[in-house]
Amino acid sequence: MKTHERKVGTVSRGIRCPIIRQGDDLAAIVTSSVLEASAEEGFALRDRDVVCVTESVVARAQGNYASVAAIAEDVRAKTGGETVGVIFPILSRNRFAICLRGIASGCKKVILMLSYPSDEVGNALVSIERLDEAGINPYSDVLTLERYRELFGYGVHEFTGVDYVAYYADLIRDCGAEVEIIFANRPKTILAYTDTVITCDIHTRARTKRMLSNAGARVVLGLDDILNTPVQGCGYNEKYGLLGSNKATEESVKLFPRDCQGLVEDIQKRLLDATGKCVEVMVYGDGAFKDPQGKIWELADPVVSPAFTAGLRGTPNELKLKYLADNDFASLSGEALRDAIKESIRAKDSDLKGKMVSEGTTPRQLTDLIGSLCDLTSGSGDKGTPVVLIQGYFDNYTSA
Repeated sequence: MKTHERKVGTVSRGIRCPIIRQGDDLAAIVTSSVLEASAEEGFALRDRDVVCVTESVVARAQGNYASVAAIAEDVRAKTGGETVGVIFPILSRNRFAICLRGIASGCKKVILMLSYPSDEVGNALVSIERLDEAGINPYSDVLTLERYRELFGYGVHEFTGVDYVAYYADLIRDCGAEVEIIFANRPKTILAYTDTVITCDIHTRARTKRMLSNAGARVVLGLDDILNTPVQGCGYNEKYGLLGSNKATEESVKLFPRDCQGLVEDIQKRLLDATGKCVEVMVYGDGAFKDPQGKIWELADPVVSPAFTAGLRGTPNELKLKYLADNDFASLSGEALRDAIKESIRAKDSDLKGKMVSEGTTPRQLTDLIGSLCDLTSGSGDKGTPVVLIQGYFDNYTSA
């Protein structure tokens, strides 16, 4: 008798939920939304399914918000409120503009140092080809605003249509602070202008802080050092501060969620109690992928997943099927090839790191891979699916 073979592998479903407000029981809402979707759409939960909750609704349920005034107060207290160097910010109205408004409101002058030709996540100020044509070396050359405009004029972002240089300068002035803009890629360049620095890079912040401290900076802060404790009773994030924040209103930001581990474990337990199935659960933010057209690397959050259940630790341990088909079993075809490959999968080592048969598989953390799939599934607009259910992710060619 021919055995049944499942014809569908990984499935990613966006799960619609009510609009989440501060104080809502998010674990209960996520659990009921997944169970209702399962009943209405006719699919069953299985062990090792993954329920993923976007960080946005987690922070919203926590009420993890902060005002521009709170940011300004913290900046003033930690810097002295005089001339502050603000270096390596990303170019984003949603991600950074409100943070900059708070920083500028907390000091008298901002020396804004922009990396070029693009910011950390790939938003371009100018193309590398234009730098080459102008004979500019971005690794060593420091450009004033006047020199930058002379060489490259008034360019706008490909997708947003915003001239971020002018936008950030106007924003700072609107907050009552003076502004001077330079373009440079070496952290210590800022110390020729001020010894008080807020470095706004995300994934390279530890190195930048170390370099500035070693070069003699008096005050070195990262965005993770601002609002890492509550100010005026506002939200905060003890680990990430302003990193991972998003614009909420013109005068406030939603911070990256805190204390999420209890939430994912609570959802896991509720679903186990309701279905008898042990699903994995994670909170996800930006996916970690790069847009080939705009050259934008999506990851503006400090991590893809700030909390996840134990089964999501580690990296994939997979064989490359086409390698087996083209090499080990090149002489086989049809059912013989299928059976040989299935047997190889069943017999594979528990750790394939460095083995030729795994070459070409994706060497990334499971949470980064799954988070990217979730980010693409849920989108960032009006889909209304802040929860994503992924089924079959841990299946392989032998799964029935």
